[in-house]
Amino acid sequence: MAEISRRRVMTDGAVLAGLATGMSPATSAATPAAAPARDCVPAVGPVTITPGDPRYAELSTAGNARFRCRPRQIRVVGSTAQVVQAVQDAVRSGARVVARSGGHCLEDFVDSPTTQLLVDLSEMTAVGYDGKRAAFAVEPGALLGNVYRTLLKGWGVTIPAGLTSTVGIGGHVLGGGYGPLTRLHGCVVDHLYGVEVVVVDRSGTAKAVVATRDAADPNRDLWWAHTGCGGGNFGIVTRYWFRTPGAEGTDPTRLLPAPPAAVLDSYLQWSWADMTEDAFRRLLRNHGRWHERHSAPNSPYAALFSILTALRKQSGVFSLSTQLDASLPDAEGMVNDYVAAVTDGVPVPYTHDVRTTPWLRSMLYPRVADNVFGLRAKCKAAYLRKAFADTQTDTVYRRLTDEDYDNPAAGILFAAYGGKVSAVPPDATATAQRDAVLKAFFFDTWTDPAADERNIGWMREFYREVFADTGGVPVPGEISDGSYINYPDTDLADPRWNTSGTPWHTLYYKDNYPRLQRVKARWDPRDVFRHSLSIRPPD
Repeated sequence: MAEISRRRVMTDGAVLAGLATGMSPATSAATPAAAPARDCVPAVGPVTITPGDPRYAELSTAGNARFRCRPRQIRVVGSTAQVVQAVQDAVRSGARVVARSGGHCLEDFVDSPTTQLLVDLSEMTAVGYDGKRAAFAVEPGALLGNVYRTLLKGWGVTIPAGLTSTVGIGGHVLGGGYGPLTRLHGCVVDHLYGVEVVVVDRSGTAKAVVATRDAADPNRDLWWAHTGCGGGNFGIVTRYWFRTPGAEGTDPTRLLPAPPAAVLDSYLQWSWADMTEDAFRRLLRNHGRWHERHSAPNSPYAALFSILTALRKQSGVFSLSTQLDASLPDAEGMVNDYVAAVTDGVPVPYTHDVRTTPWLRSMLYPRVADNVFGLRAKCKAAYLRKAFADTQTDTVYRRLTDEDYDNPAAGILFAAYGGKVSAVPPDATATAQRDAVLKAFFFDTWTDPAADERNIGWMREFYREVFADTGGVPVPGEISDGSYINYPDTDLADPRWNTSGTPWHTLYYKDNYPRLQRVKARWDPRDVFRHSLSIRPPD
C-alpha cells in the first residue's frame, strides 16, 4: 500500500495515513455490530490540560470570539480508545462532555459555561483509503483543505464539501455539508458510507460503535442521524467513511467523484455608490430567478456554483463569485450567459475578472468564503426555494444602506444550491431541505466586546424584518424552507424572535425530527450529549 503519511506508525509496523490495522469488514447481517477499528499508535494524547496550564487559554478559545468555555479539563486525544476513556471519565464524574474538531461553531454548543470536559479532536487528522471497507476513512480533526489535498494527490478524487479550507470536517459533515461541487454531486452526506461514534448506553458505559448505510446494518439509524442533524447530539464521531452510493469494486480512484482539473474563476464587483434601490431589486430578482430555472438535477448548469455577497454600503462594493469546470464545452460562454442573466436590466457598471485556476488552488484560496473564525459574530441562515419577494429585497437594501448603523463587516450572501441535492428524497438522510435552490447566510462580525449588544440587535432586527410575513423566521413555504443547522442560531428557539408558532426543530429538520428523537432515545438514553439546540428525547 502506498505511504501517504508518516504522522502515525501502525501497530503492525505498516504506515497508512493513520488508519487502523485489522479494520472490521463492512457491517452485514452476519456481523450485526461491527466493532470499531483498532487504534494505531497515536501521535498525540491523551494529554490532560487544566486551568493554570499555559496551554489552557489557547485551547479554551472559540472560533466565534463572543464565546469561551472554562472547562475543568481539556483532553487532547489521538485515538478512538482515548475518546472512549475521556467520555467514560466524564460520565463517571457527572461532568458535561463536549467535543471540538475545527472549532468553527457559530453558537455556544461547545464553548458554553456549562462545558466541564472538552475533548479536543484536532490532532486526529488522518485521511486514507480503507481497503476492507472499500471507502475513504477520515478522522474528525482533519481540515477540509487537508482532506481535499490528500484525496486529490493520492487518488484523484474528492468530496463535495465547503469552501473554507480551515473548517474541521468533524462538524461540517454532521450538519449536511455543501460547497462548490454540491450542485453537481450532492451534499457531503450523500457520499457518507459510515461513521464510528463513541456513545453512552443506558448503564453509563461508553463504547465505540460503527454504523453504516448498509440496509442490513442494525445500527443504520445511527448513520442516518449523522447525515445532517449536526454535532453534539448522539455521541462523538471519531471516524468517517466516504464512498459514493452505487460505486462498485475496490479501485479507490472510482469510489468518489473526481474534481475538475481546473475551474473558470469569475469575479464581478459593483460599486455601492452607483447602486439604486431599483437596480438592487432587479439584480437580486435576476439572481434568484436564474437559480429557480437552473437548479434541477440534470441542469447543464449544475456544475456552476456562485456566491453573491452584499456587505453594507460602507464597504464600498459587493460581489458575485462563480466557479465552473473549465473543461466543459463552451465553459466561458456559460459563465458569460450567467453574468448576462444576473445583470440584465441593471444599469450599474461592474468589473469582471475571469481566470482559469487549478481546482485545488481554487478551494484552498477562494476569492470569497463565509469564514468568521476569530471574530465576534452573530449569524443566521435560511434555505430558499425561490428568490426573495421584492418586499424582502427592499428590506435587505434598506438595512444595508441605513446610515444609522456603521459596521461595514455585516451583510448577506446567497450561495448556490440545488442540482443533485434535489435528487435525494428528504427522508433519505437527516438533511430534509432537498428542493432549495439557494442558501442565504446573514452575518455580522466585529472585534470590540463593547459593541456586542448593538451588533447582535442589528442582526436580529434585520433577519426579523426580512421574514416579517412568517413570524420573523424562514418558515417552510413558497419562498423559504427553514434553516441550516451548520449556521446555528439559538434565537430560533426564543419566542421573542420566533413568533411564527413553528418550533425551531421544524425549521432545521422538518418532518425528520420525530425520527431523530427516536435515534436519540436509543443511542443517548442518558442525554449525555446536549447543547442549546440539541435533539430532545421524545416525551
